[in-house]
Amino acid sequence: MSSRTVQFKQVDVFTSVPFKGNPLAVIFDAEGLTTERMQDIARWTNLSETAFLMPPTDPRADYRVRIFTTAVELPFAGHPTLGSAHALIDAGYTPKTPGRLVQQCGVGLVTLAERSDADGAAWAFAAPPATIAPLTDAQNERLAAAPAPAVIDFSAPPTAVNNGAPWLVVRVQDAAHCLALSLQGAARESVAALVAETGTHGIAVYGPHAVGGPATFELRVILLGAENIEDPVTGSANAALATLLTHQGKRPGRSYTVRQGTALGRDGRVSIEYDDEADGAPVWIGGSSVTVIDGTFCI
Repeated sequence: MSSRTVQFKQVDVFTSVPFKGNPLAVIFDAEGLTTERMQDIARWTNLSETAFLMPPTDPRADYRVRIFTTAVELPFAGHPTLGSAHALIDAGYTPKTPGRLVQQCGVGLVTLAERSDADGAAWAFAAPPATIAPLTDAQNERLAAAPAPAVIDFSAPPTAVNNGAPWLVVRVQDAAHCLALSLQGAARESVAALVAETGTHGIAVYGPHAVGGPATFELRVILLGAENIEDPVTGSANAALATLLTHQGKRPGRSYTVRQGTALGRDGRVSIEYDDEADGAPVWIGGSSVTVIDGTFCI
């Protein structure tokens, strides 16, 4: 099979400190690659996602991206969205509109805006629209029995949220309960059954930190396949949570922060900002990214 060499970056997303966020492989100039070839490459990089950049087919977009896990293509995912934007700008791209990028992907067009945070320049994406489906009473009873009595905070009902990446979002009493959560044995089987019934990728568990803590919420995202796989930092799950907080009247304010990856020895930081003056009151999900590997890739 003939091959060519293209630009490649591996970036760490939702962190300004290398090796503390969620890594993403970014393949430039990917037009002409078949879906099968992209999937082979994503399986080989063995990261949670690999992003393939190419020219847009929609004139409103700055670029087009296809996002693959090691097993399937995703219509949207948060950390590849921010990581792709960072890689593109890091490679010298000039946006059509200063401070803004428009990404074309499986869910359509996603707008990104340049933000400044404590670590300098960062990007944020406008969360795509989401569908919201609370669990039934019977499902809630099964879920309540899975981790341990009184762990789940049912004042915010567990809900399946789908913004292109579906998650079962569950609130627990506090950040300590979130970090202590262990899904093994019968508990794992029960939650895995609920994940399958709701058509979600996995469970996104969050709990509030005390005032003055490291963030507003602690979040863990666990995929229940053949084995428990925890995602270091998850943009789509944070977008789902932000949308759900509004839906349930639980927003902590116009903005808040989330820490994720703690149980894995990471220190992902996600910034959430609501724009109530915009049409549809979009939610912006942001964070820093840093380039860790910069080179070429033979595709």
